[in-house]
Amino acid sequence: MNTTPEHNERIAKMTFASVYPLYLAKVERKARTKAELHQVIRWLTGFDDTTLLQLINEKVTFETFFKRAQLNSKAELITGTICGYKIEEIENPLTKKVRYLDKLVDELAKGKKMEKILRA
Repeated sequence: MNTTPEHNERIAKMTFASVYPLYLAKVERKARTKAELHQVIRWLTGFDDTTLLQLINEKVTFETFFKRAQLNSKAELITGTICGYKIEEIENPLTKKVRYLDKLVDELAKGKKMEKILRA
């Protein structure tokens, strides 16, 4: 699925710090924890809590966030629809990575078991 260049640029320039509180609020509303959110972020990106906090404080863009990440080799197993887009059909690599993260947060909020979320 093709996203527009404008859409891709908007995602690239969005800061992780602006979205992180929304992720946290979403999972906590569904009785999941900050630790669980950090666990799925760590699984996808390799970032520990200290690095994650540093990235939030630096207000890095998603472009920088994913440049610094060591994407999990099983990330390509993340499929399905998020924000109206089928993840496996997204062509822009950065947009796809952001949607991977969105999907993991969504699965966490929906109460999926951690083994399934982490593609174990």
